[in-house]
Amino acid sequence: MRRVYEKRVPEDGTRILVDRIWPRGIRKDSGAFDEWAKEAAPSAELRKWFAHDPERLPAFAEKYREELDGNPAAAELMKTVTELLAHGNVTLVYGAKDEKHNQALVLRDWYLEKRKQGG
Repeated sequence: MRRVYEKRVPEDGTRILVDRIWPRGIRKDSGAFDEWAKEAAPSAELRKWFAHDPERLPAFAEKYREELDGNPAAAELMKTVTELLAHGNVTLVYGAKDEKHNQALVLRDWYLEKRKQGG
């Protein structure tokens, strides 16, 4: 995982933006990421409620996981990431300033748990 504002490095492999809204200051032709998983990002309502408040992270994570479980776009993202990992690295990129309290962490953990369960 990396902030979308961090410079791309070869070890990143395929970079997938996991934000619902376009990151500020990033040009569409910047090459900051390869794919945009907009529909797998938290809903606008959940994102606004969370507001990157660290104290809300546990409740946010629970609500976001519920969204992911019922979201066909998340299932498709999981399939895509699994296929990409067979050929190299995948980096989830996000725009949040807080590297310890953001949706990319929740998404990564959700993905790893689903893989472990064979989902």
